[in-house]
Amino acid sequence: MDWIQGWGTLKSPNEVSVASDNGDKQVLEAKNIILATGSEPNPFPGVEFDEEVIVSNLGALEPENIPKRMVVIGGGIIGLELGSVYARLGTEVNCIEFADQIAGGTDHEIGNILSTTLRRQGFKFHTGTAVTGIQRNGNEATVTAENRSNGKTSEFTGDMVLVAMGRRPYTEGLGAREIGIKFTEQGQIANNKNWQTNIPNIYAIGDCAPGWMLAHKAEEEGVGAVEHIVTGKGHVNYDTIPGILYTWPEVAWVGRTENELIEDGVEFKVGKFPFLANSRARANDETDGMVKVLSAKKGGRVLGVHMIGPNVSEMIHESCVAMEFGATDVDMAYICHGHPTMSEAVKEAHIDAAFGSPIHF
Repeated sequence: MDWIQGWGTLKSPNEVSVASDNGDKQVLEAKNIILATGSEPNPFPGVEFDEEVIVSNLGALEPENIPKRMVVIGGGIIGLELGSVYARLGTEVNCIEFADQIAGGTDHEIGNILSTTLRRQGFKFHTGTAVTGIQRNGNEATVTAENRSNGKTSEFTGDMVLVAMGRRPYTEGLGAREIGIKFTEQGQIANNKNWQTNIPNIYAIGDCAPGWMLAHKAEEEGVGAVEHIVTGKGHVNYDTIPGILYTWPEVAWVGRTENELIEDGVEFKVGKFPFLANSRARANDETDGMVKVLSAKKGGRVLGVHMIGPNVSEMIHESCVAMEFGATDVDMAYICHGHPTMSEAVKEAHIDAAFGSPIHF
């Protein structure tokens, strides 16, 4: 593999022009091309990132000083992760979220637990609220917002305003449209189940293509695309890709949420186990959170697992394996787990789903 550093632009279905920083240009020819250009932060309309006071996630990672006051626009993964870091450093954090609940996409019960926990850490949440403007004034900025239910207007001033309104595919200067590659209405590069664009020898993976914007999702798609190029076959099971929220406590999940199952009319069972009843969590004095299991009412197949607690980003993969191989709640209940470990909570939650009650509760 040759690594060529520069700005790549598609010239044809088999040609990529590369411009280096020193002004040199070259054209690379290839039988197949994989587009993996990633994404960039969504700015607030009409407001540019200055990465000093009005910042994206990049600017939030390189502050000159820890701000005393911070306004976070967006209660999703990026806003909660970075906002929680600053809250633990002593910053007063106000988080403004358009939806009625933070951590959209997570199981509602888990999201509510996270909200309660972060409030105890000093977070102030303003849900159901739409940001109407951002104005920088010297070394601070003021955010104006309107409550969607009653129309009440509020102002929030911070030494740092983190705009965490999601991300968008980064395709500027790529030349994809110019050679006829099709895009989705959301600005993603359209692809098929084999990650091929409408030009079959050009593939699109990761954040610039449809689906979750997750590094591990992109990695699996990269492997799948190369396998398809080489063997004609490639596979990614999107149902078993975990989601992780790196707050503290962490949130991790895989599969369906309870609200999704209800909306789809799926009959299911619920099993839960709190870390408050887990001996390792009690010994570590890290008892916030729980494990929640959703399994099919008939047959007990695991449909989703949702966790909030310490180090659950490392614990979720047992559930990914279970779902990948079609395990049931009974299968998981009978697997021996070491003691004392945090992962015993996973076993106990499956016992609760399978038999109606955990053991150590």
